[in-house]
Amino acid sequence: MPPPETMYCSQQINIPPELPDILKQFTKAAIRTQPHDVLQWAAAYFLALSKGEPLPVKDRLEMPVATQKTDTGLTPGLLKVLHKQLSPKETVTKEELLKKWKGLCLPVEQLDTLLVLGNFDAQINWMQFFALGCSALGGTIISALKHACEILTEEPEGAAARIPFDTFVILYTYLAQLDGDIPQDQIDSFLLSLQEPVAKQNGMIRAANFYSRKK
Repeated sequence: MPPPETMYCSQQINIPPELPDILKQFTKAAIRTQPHDVLQWAAAYFLALSKGEPLPVKDRLEMPVATQKTDTGLTPGLLKVLHKQLSPKETVTKEELLKKWKGLCLPVEQLDTLLVLGNFDAQINWMQFFALGCSALGGTIISALKHACEILTEEPEGAAARIPFDTFVILYTYLAQLDGDIPQDQIDSFLLSLQEPVAKQNGMIRAANFYSRKK
């Protein structure tokens, strides 16, 4: 006969005092992030939590737009998570990027496409990869830069998304040169045309300053 099942009373069970809050925060993070593979994401979540690293958690729930397919590709919210995790380093290795990418349950095929497009070697310039991520979201260079402003801004929610013009120049110049069809004089002319509004905004640029312009 199998041994009788051991019975415990509530007084005998010791629940770590921090456990309820850990589980509560984990549940809220999972709902907000909506990972495609909860177990894979949970492993990345608790690993980051144990190391005191930025968590693979979106700031807010993203609602799919009407034109969005039911795939599991990169979104503005997920790119923002990657930026928080990897931007403290100027360069990252492919292994580091792949680990964070998989932790967000993103398709490896999409990562491979971006790496080939950027012709990256073992060491990846993070802001260049970030720019390519924005282009994957936006389609055009100008749309990509609009996404960059919205992701990188430190302005409060509801305010115009602004970023330092120096950052904008880095992102735009990289994408324009990678495009290959935009002459350098056109790149310079476009950036020069933004100097006046930037000067009025203390060195900051917002999407309204460039979104209606041609690349």
